Amino acid sequence: MCRIATHGATRGRNEPPNVNKSITWLTPDGDREWFPPLDQALDEPEGLLAAGGDLSPARLLAAYRRGIFPWYSAGQPVLWWSPNPREVLAPAEFRCSRSLSKTLRNRGFAVTFDCDFAGVVAACAQAREHSAGTWITPEMQAAYCELHRTGRAHSVEVRLDGVLVGGLYGVLMGRVFFGESMFSRERDASKVALAQLVERAIVAKLQLIDCQLPTAHLRSLGSKPMSRGEFGALVAKETAGLDVPLFSAS
Repeated sequence: MCRIATHGATRGRNEPPNVNKSITWLTPDGDREWFPPLDQALDEPEGLLAAGGDLSPARLLAAYRRGIFPWYSAGQPVLWWSPNPREVLAPAEFRCSRSLSKTLRNRGFAVTFDCDFAGVVAACAQAREHSAGTWITPEMQAAYCELHRTGRAHSVEVRLDGVLVGGLYGVLMGRVFFGESMFSRERDASKVALAQLVERAIVAKLQLIDCQLPTAHLRSLGSKPMSRGEFGALVAKETAGLDVPLFSAS
């Protein structure tokens, strides 16, 4: 069982490096810009770095700038993660299959950007067939809707005959888009959302789309693993400047 240390407390100075790692407890009223170094993340469960704190915009943005994201279930404290490796997608390496190209041309999907952020988040939060619950708690939904109001979180909506059938949402910082979740109620609808995001990303010169964790779905579209160290360094560099105009044309 891992130990939980409070930010500011002494933690095992005589312990050998990378042995008996502990996670840091973040207090809600503490420094929202502070997180422990990424190399303190646990090996089991892989990537767990800290717990506690809050989902304020300041803390969320500080986390993303360091390559950290929140992921927890109802009844748990906020858990902060930095998995190694990290799953990423370079826009230029997106794989648009022949069948997806046909879908984009002929299926009749209508794609919009930032037109129904709350609707996309709510759809992503609904329990899936293969899952007993959802990690997108009401508190998470409220936190990301607040980020959307501040212009940091964005959505892609896919409609068929006027009905929302797919989409995705995430956080844009500099030249990195941190994907949070996607959903699909019609075949290939989430792929269409990602394909349209990638199309804009290439024009806007977005450097990277963070996919967080690998799935067969994402791998089929061109995602790949990147080491935690490389990802953290790249994110620090690419989030330092102004946001690219990824959604400004919506």
